[in-house]
Amino acid sequence: MSLFKARDWWSTMLGNHEEFDQGCLCVADVDNSGTGQDKIIVGSYMGFLRIFCPHSIKAGDGMQPEDLLLEVQLRDPVLEVQVGKFVSGTELFHLAVLHPRKLGVYAVSGMLGNVEHGNQYQIKLMYEHNLQRTACNMTHGPFGGVKGRDLICIQSMDGMLMFFEQESYAFGRYLPGFLLPGPLSYSSRTDSFITVSSCRQIESYKYQVLAVAADADTRQEMEQHKLGSGKRLVADWILNIGEQALDIGIVSFSQTAYSILVLGERNFFCLKENGQIRFMKKLDYSPSCFLPYCSVSEGTINTLVGNHNNMLLVYQDVTLKWAAQLPHIAIAVKVGNFQDLKGVIVTLSDSGHLQCSYFGTDPSLFQAPKVESREINYEELDVEMKELQRIIKEATKTQDILPKTEREDDLTVTAMVSPDLDTVSQAIDSEVEAEAVPSITVKITVRSRLIVQKTKLSVCVQSPLAVTQDQFIFDSIEPGISKAVTLSVFLKGNDSPAELEGSVVVSFNTLTGVPQVVLCKFRLPLKLVCLPGQPSKIANHKLTLDTNQPPVRLANLFPEFADQSNDDQANVLGFHLLAGCNVTLLASKTSQRYRIQSEQFEDLWLIMKELILRFEEYFQKQGNKDFTCSFSGPVPLQEYFELIDRHFELRLNAEKCEELLSERAVQFRAIERRLLTRFKDKTPAPLQNLDTLLEGTYRQVIALADAGEENQRIQFHAFTKLKSATQLVIMLIGLWQKLSKDQIAILEAAFLSPLQDTQELGWEEGVDAAISHLLRTCLSKSSKEQALNLTSQLSMPKDTTRLKKHITLLCDRLAKGGRLSLSAEINQQQPVILPGGCTSIPESDLEERTADQDLSEMFINHRQLIKNKTRTE
Repeated sequence: MSLFKARDWWSTMLGNHEEFDQGCLCVADVDNSGTGQDKIIVGSYMGFLRIFCPHSIKAGDGMQPEDLLLEVQLRDPVLEVQVGKFVSGTELFHLAVLHPRKLGVYAVSGMLGNVEHGNQYQIKLMYEHNLQRTACNMTHGPFGGVKGRDLICIQSMDGMLMFFEQESYAFGRYLPGFLLPGPLSYSSRTDSFITVSSCRQIESYKYQVLAVAADADTRQEMEQHKLGSGKRLVADWILNIGEQALDIGIVSFSQTAYSILVLGERNFFCLKENGQIRFMKKLDYSPSCFLPYCSVSEGTINTLVGNHNNMLLVYQDVTLKWAAQLPHIAIAVKVGNFQDLKGVIVTLSDSGHLQCSYFGTDPSLFQAPKVESREINYEELDVEMKELQRIIKEATKTQDILPKTEREDDLTVTAMVSPDLDTVSQAIDSEVEAEAVPSITVKITVRSRLIVQKTKLSVCVQSPLAVTQDQFIFDSIEPGISKAVTLSVFLKGNDSPAELEGSVVVSFNTLTGVPQVVLCKFRLPLKLVCLPGQPSKIANHKLTLDTNQPPVRLANLFPEFADQSNDDQANVLGFHLLAGCNVTLLASKTSQRYRIQSEQFEDLWLIMKELILRFEEYFQKQGNKDFTCSFSGPVPLQEYFELIDRHFELRLNAEKCEELLSERAVQFRAIERRLLTRFKDKTPAPLQNLDTLLEGTYRQVIALADAGEENQRIQFHAFTKLKSATQLVIMLIGLWQKLSKDQIAILEAAFLSPLQDTQELGWEEGVDAAISHLLRTCLSKSSKEQALNLTSQLSMPKDTTRLKKHITLLCDRLAKGGRLSLSAEINQQQPVILPGGCTSIPESDLEERTADQDLSEMFINHRQLIKNKTRTE
């Protein structure tokens, strides 16, 4: 149990799914009981008004029925509640309730009860004002120095201050330069109103200036005032704070100077009455509310500040004196007196958690039991240490991030893909140029073995695929109860996806507060992105696969794409990708070969992957486990390199657009500065066509920005095609060299980086670094190559020549006996012996040298060249 928590003295939860804000909380003796015991008044956006008189026999007790004095539902939402002397002829406290279009003043009274139910409370409407403008907030006080009564000022959403002298409307004034409403407070010392404008500056207006200014009930009249008719409204003082304010507080304690406190989004300001800064505090968190409540030492101010980290902090000027944890984010904080307990902190959250708490530390009564002393058995410790060392060694070899356990999971997730497409497509804003883009329904079921909380379900599919809803949130899941959600997946972008797999990630907290994550994957059908098409005999790109099993009818492998009544489709099938070209699949009648051909190289990937998966499923159902598929080569690297060059060319274009846009932006700012200097000059000089130059530069900036966005869109399409082609090349290399799953995983890790393709770190330099590492480690020809450490900072290359050379060298060394492995034992294996008459493709300039040249002599010569070059310079 943490010591630094706000001790719960009394708390309750208000309503059901109600919303509250900063002005919805007020603490005062609203019923004029005279006992000095405050009441808590809470209003909500749902129109409920509640009054509480908390009392607690034991700290931490919840609300008792008699604590709720009054609960009424008003017709309109409650924006703010305040208590003051609002009724003429009496100095008793009354309750002012602000609605969006109405202000109501109520009298709260209680009658002694004759039965055990206690006293009865009621409210009586004294008067109300119907507002012509939508209200935002209000403040009250003895405006103009009146005695024994309070006046009300309401700020509207369009910047008008409406003044009410109790039962009558006095006047209205528009704030100059108003854009958005800010916090409003009244200073009785200077008889002025302080607010923070949308220009992020604190402004102070004298009440006398507001009163004598010409009336401005309409915007048209306000514009006339600016032209000189009547007295213009001018601020008493202005202070620019550079940020929007959350609240304003006025401090008039006896032990400190009169001050104005302003809580900003990142700073906390204390001002003198003339607007000068006394001190300021930079906050390293996001505040939510504050309250200056007392002064315990001469010249200092104590302030409560709540933040979005569920913390309540106490500052003495700028010094942090105490910090306590709250069970909620406080959006309003007050201090009151209840049951002779002074200084109780009252906090309210936006969801209605109302709590009365105090600061302090409760002593812990727990005492740790004494441990029985026993002799140490060194033999058992030695056996246990050896066992632990063995487990650590095994874990290091497997290199698993998380240990594999054979226990039942706390939460299980299953994803079921519908066998049929949706009758009515759920595709939204699809870019595919097709008459109807299909969608398919995925049902996700979450079942928990224990009680879990804060469960968040996220569904991820690779772009250009999209889902109708990607996130679901559950408050809590009870044991044995299943939660099911449904969503639809469709093709949104005008490209063929590189993967037809999706994943479901569920994050949750157990009752002990431990966060956990569960992952579930699902496979989407090919018919989601592909339709039956006409076979074609002519194609630019063709690939042939060999199998070790008798030929299989294509209609049996792809029944949804074949016409069962047409026997001609037994050996040939056509596929039409929604965002691609037609792909033709041919099966040999006499041999065990299959050919895939298309006009675009990257479109072969989905059909080839689906063909191999369906081969494995088909022969597994037949009980045949000896099925193998192979590719005789060569790997079509030239077609692959064309896609790499296209993607890299778009990256270069993006870099040029960015440079040009930066130059035009510098030029635009320079012209702006010159124009501003001309306009500020008391004797303006001719513009000399600077305005024309500014407009032309602005058009160039817009044109370059549009060109950059278009290039980014095309680059994303090119990268999607490159990912599909990369998957295809990896599969072909695996079939060509009969690589195992672990070796294919290494290739995928090298070619398919999980990082995003950006200008700072692109696909080319990441893949080049990964392949270079493989060539220097497991695919190296000698131990001398393993000793080379040529790593450097990743940066965008000038061209793709080095990358293409390394990819070619990778395929060449795999073809000559190299094997992929990350274990240290295999990396230290003997050099690969190349067949006679075979020369390797040079990896760099060092490899082009003669094989019998010593590596040390090579470095000496290289060092000598550097010295000679330095002397020449």
